Amino acid sequence: MRTQVAIIGAGPSGLLLGQLLYKAGIDNIIFERQSADYVLGRIRAGILEEVTVALLNEAGVGERVQRDGVVHHSIELVFAGARHPIDVHGLTAGKVVTAYGQTELTRDLMEARAAAGLTTIYEAGNVVPQGFDGEQPFVTWTIDGATHRMDCDFIAGCDGFHGVSRATVKDRVREFERVYPFGWLGVLSDTPPVSPHAIVYGNSERGFSLCSMRSLTRSRYYVQCPLDDKVEDWSDARFWDELRRRLDPALAEAIVTGPSIEKSIAPLRSFVAEPMRFGRMFLAGDAAHIVPPTGAKGLNLAATDVKYLSTALISYFKDSTNEGIDSYSGKCLSRIWKAERFSWWLTSLMHRFPDTAGFGQRMQDAELDYLVHSRAASTVLAENYVGLPL
Repeated sequence: MRTQVAIIGAGPSGLLLGQLLYKAGIDNIIFERQSADYVLGRIRAGILEEVTVALLNEAGVGERVQRDGVVHHSIELVFAGARHPIDVHGLTAGKVVTAYGQTELTRDLMEARAAAGLTTIYEAGNVVPQGFDGEQPFVTWTIDGATHRMDCDFIAGCDGFHGVSRATVKDRVREFERVYPFGWLGVLSDTPPVSPHAIVYGNSERGFSLCSMRSLTRSRYYVQCPLDDKVEDWSDARFWDELRRRLDPALAEAIVTGPSIEKSIAPLRSFVAEPMRFGRMFLAGDAAHIVPPTGAKGLNLAATDVKYLSTALISYFKDSTNEGIDSYSGKCLSRIWKAERFSWWLTSLMHRFPDTAGFGQRMQDAELDYLVHSRAASTVLAENYVGLPL
């Protein structure tokens, strides 16, 4: 068996890469160790930069995003008991972000792939990329105890932080990591968002909070919590009460509560692996980098990786040029480190750390006050939030 590009991982980055290659007439097959239902069941981010929305349109899967996505023109910062809007749209010459759940985006890509008759091998066991340092890479996998092989021209590792692609080259990767000393307790509920056209970031003496959304009828809320907290210790009533305590009075009063349909605690980390190319294998998305969710950059960074990689592969097959392939890692990492910086900065600004007391707390207070009262500082926040240019 043979294909032009073997893609490992059927998350958004792998599916989007497959769709872009298909539109360019390039054969590809996707391998995924989980079932399709499992992939769709993962609850993830839902804020899309304009670059990501444009890429979905290019891939022919942007119809539902355009129809059902909710455009955000601003974000709001809550601290010292008051709320401060940041006019993202005005500060960035008209740029916006769009709220659209990653689950729905994944569904759109899956349905497009199925409609095109493209192959995705789900529940593929023991997937191993091989031969990528030479001219004849291939992927092996098992199903029902039988081993199979797929020859290809290139391998794209889009299989996430715990996937096999980066693990295969672990001794050749330089890893940079910061693990944060707290987690996010997240609740998904079928309730209208408290702020339907803005994301609300809260900084309080009790810790960080975030009011986000997936649609006009489904909300996603978070509160900072200790890493050793247990989900079962957080009843819905306790969560809603804690969230209200971390917001300004008017917003706390406006929250519509309801039973949680998903509740989980996620650790936060910053992580980058360098380089992102190994011969004829490339890393993309979470396989190469993780950002804390504070800046909503994870899915968007994965999409820009895919933009660079799809362009490089299309140029190789259509124009017989290696230029895009050779520059892929450097281009991605330049953008990744800027997003890592923004996510680290916003995380540091909005959370309570073990050493946030005394001088450290005064510095956080001063920076927040400066941020909302300086147009220049607000513009820096807005430009990074909507996404830096490619």
